[in-house]
Amino acid sequence: MKRTITTLVVAGAVTCAAAMGAAYSGLVNVGADDPHFPAVHAFLAMARDRSIAVRARDIVVPDLQDQALIRTGAGNYNAMCIGCHLAPGVDKTELSQALYPSPPNLATGGIDGDPAAAFWIIKHGIKATGMPAWGKSMGDEYIWGIVAFLDQLPKLDAQQYSALVASSSGHRHGGGESEMHNHESQHGSHATGGSEAHHPAPGVPVPKAHTHRDGKQHVHGN
Repeated sequence: MKRTITTLVVAGAVTCAAAMGAAYSGLVNVGADDPHFPAVHAFLAMARDRSIAVRARDIVVPDLQDQALIRTGAGNYNAMCIGCHLAPGVDKTELSQALYPSPPNLATGGIDGDPAAAFWIIKHGIKATGMPAWGKSMGDEYIWGIVAFLDQLPKLDAQQYSALVASSSGHRHGGGESEMHNHESQHGSHATGGSEAHHPAPGVPVPKAHTHRDGKQHVHGN
């Protein structure tokens, strides 16, 4: 028994040393265009899902059918989330294609039957995924607005989505809102709402280039 324990300890130490050596040598490719090995991906997905489930289990879910809550969520989702998580009429964007792991398409998946988990994810974010912790700038009531909207999103077509966003107050959550990129107009969505800076007037052609705050111009493909 003692020999077995010693063998296991030595084997564990050797394995850890080998892993550290591989990492330090630079053999691990951290590029977002190089997916994890299937076993690594499965482990990380399990750890993520269990972490969220444990922390979200005591969250009390409000009435997600509240129309005012849904409208508030529509405006904020359209301004803050569409670039990664898409919308009816928006198949893909620069961000949704470039991030790894790929952001889920919430236009089809919604909250996946778990509003408490959706609230926790939006509020706290997920490390090393590109999902921000919106709770740092957004109050809980506005986060619940996004959750309520997500519960409706898979039921909407592009026209219904646009109408709901147009009925909202746009990008408003009381947390120091900043100007957002107009991902929906850059990629052919007909969603409207919020400020004119984000949503060109009908009949106005959408430019194929935009200029960032540092003065650099970003040109979109045809």
